[in-house]
Amino acid sequence: MELLAVVCLCLLTWSGTTFAAGNGPDVIKMVVKEGDDTILPCSLSTREDIVQKLFDWKRDGQKEVFLYDAGVTYGKDHPGQDEQFKQRVFHFPDQLQFGNASIVIRNTKVTDSGNYTCDFPRLQPRRRGLIELVVGATRKPYVTILEQTRDGVLLQCVVKGASPKPQLQWQDSGGNMVPAKDPQVTDRGGSYDIILQTTVTKTDHYRCVATQEEINHQVYAEIYVYISAPETPTGWIVGPVLGVLLVIVGVIVLLALVKKGWLTLTCNKGQSTSSPGPPTEGEPFKVHNI
Repeated sequence: MELLAVVCLCLLTWSGTTFAAGNGPDVIKMVVKEGDDTILPCSLSTREDIVQKLFDWKRDGQKEVFLYDAGVTYGKDHPGQDEQFKQRVFHFPDQLQFGNASIVIRNTKVTDSGNYTCDFPRLQPRRRGLIELVVGATRKPYVTILEQTRDGVLLQCVVKGASPKPQLQWQDSGGNMVPAKDPQVTDRGGSYDIILQTTVTKTDHYRCVATQEEINHQVYAEIYVYISAPETPTGWIVGPVLGVLLVIVGVIVLLALVKKGWLTLTCNKGQSTSSPGPPTEGEPFKVHNI
């Protein structure tokens, strides 16, 4: 099987390397962002005129993407094109004379990801090109504080509708990984919703980093967390301590008055027959204990 010469047009955005697929044609891996237009390249190495030829584009060997047959294409002239690609796939009529069977897909979607074949079934020998298309959907994380507990502050990071599946990680301001719970992952047919929670115990700036290695993309969201010092339960301590201090001060004052002779302490057994009157001038005050 003679291989097609696969060319990259100037409008094409792609990444990755070409690699061999067994003994068959080489496979080009292309990566584009969701919403961009992308060109799937396909060209005969002989550059022969294909205006009167037939070439057929399919995805994953089943879905009809685009068909050209001697001037007739999918649409009003030819039925059978998959609904997913109607009014979104076009070829380059002015390039057919140079053997160029490339197509452009407008406004790519995550669901466009797959393996595409460009096939010339009537040529001898038969010729075919293979392209692996990855359409990436990038989503910025959303971070929030859920609650503050005795163990610290619970943070949550959410990414919705990302593709390929991103890896999430919590980091502190120094770029150090913060331990987190196992992520909650929901697969929505090729796009992913992911929730990642962690508990932090100190004041700092924290960021949730989403990495998609397949499309060389990384994005993060940051949040500031302030954790106040824990309150000391001193109320039940201060009261008794203050009471003891007051008693000690009272005893000290009392002893000082006795020492100076301004106060006399007496202890009488039995009942007191009369209440003491106020002390006369120069006479110490006597305290009677009944």
